[in-house]
Amino acid sequence: MRRSEFLRAVDAEFGGRASSLVSDLVLKPLDGRTAAEALDAGVSPRDIWLALCAEADVPLERRHGAGRLEPRRH
Repeated sequence: MRRSEFLRAVDAEFGGRASSLVSDLVLKPLDGRTAAEALDAGVSPRDIWLALCAEADVPLERRHGAGRLEPRRH
């Protein structure tokens, strides 16, 4: 997962709460950092996404592959 995919996934899942969750919610699995702090520290966006999903009780079926662009049509 790339940073841009992470940001799309967060926006798609959390809508208007997305930016506040990324900047304010402290995630224990990420050493007590917020998602924004973890991104800045170089933590994998996928690890951040999974930690955020776990903390926010996102159902498992909505965690895998979220944020990815649709395949290109030829």
